[in-house]
Amino acid sequence: MSRNVVLQTDFGVSDGAVSAMYGVAVSVDRNLRIFDLTHDIPQYNIWEASYRLYQTITYWPRETVFVSVVDPGVGTSRLSVVVRTLDGQYIITPDNGTLTHIKKNIGIAEARIIDENVNRLPKSGESYTFHGRDIYAYTGARLAAGLITYEEVGPIMEAKEIVELSKPEATVEEGIIEGNIDILDVRFGNLWTNIGRELFQEASISYGDSLEVTISNNTQQVYKNIMTFGRSFADSHLGEPLLYVNSLDKLGVAINQGSFAKAYHIETGSNWQIIIRKAPEIFFRS
Repeated sequence: MSRNVVLQTDFGVSDGAVSAMYGVAVSVDRNLRIFDLTHDIPQYNIWEASYRLYQTITYWPRETVFVSVVDPGVGTSRLSVVVRTLDGQYIITPDNGTLTHIKKNIGIAEARIIDENVNRLPKSGESYTFHGRDIYAYTGARLAAGLITYEEVGPIMEAKEIVELSKPEATVEEGIIEGNIDILDVRFGNLWTNIGRELFQEASISYGDSLEVTISNNTQQVYKNIMTFGRSFADSHLGEPLLYVNSLDKLGVAINQGSFAKAYHIETGSNWQIIIRKAPEIFFRS
């Protein structure tokens, strides 16, 4: 029985690149079910490719085959791999850091290097710049269709050898939480941090508390304000900032019906730090 194939790229859909990948997969087995995760990853942004896989993968059935192609090193000596996660999913991708979040948050059971002498679209041997079509979509479709086994992908490699990007961890000390802006909720401009809800519990922060939020890019402070920790956007007025728990159980920063990222020109990555603490109480003399 054919499995699902889920595609992710930084190609966009303004030309025929994604369609060509669909065509290769359907030519392998017209009964394959092919879906798009996204094709709007910012060009060459391996970090975002890694995060979007992490955001999505656990909601798909076991043995779904993910093909992720954000590949600034295409045609170089970087390896092409297929990994099987601890949850029984398959991911086909360049070994360039795209598996960072999967490796740290979900776990890799086994990894194999794609043998391109066997697992390559016929008559594509002289092409070195479209591995998404010629190797990844072709190998993914054959694996999903059951035409090859996982073992036939290629030689095994140690999971610990998979390339990882730098991924800072959030911390809490004396009630002060420090983390990073991992990614944007792109359409709405909310900031998604790497701070898990459990750190708020450890810092004895509850819904309704007023919190001082400071955001910096390296050492330059970009934003500082007091906002409410709410269960939903209804816990703030229109245009007000708030902290909330997002769909991945991480802390998000938002403006009610506005884009926080655009309003304060905030981006993502390890250079973007966020510090959260309870706001000091202010007492007025009568």
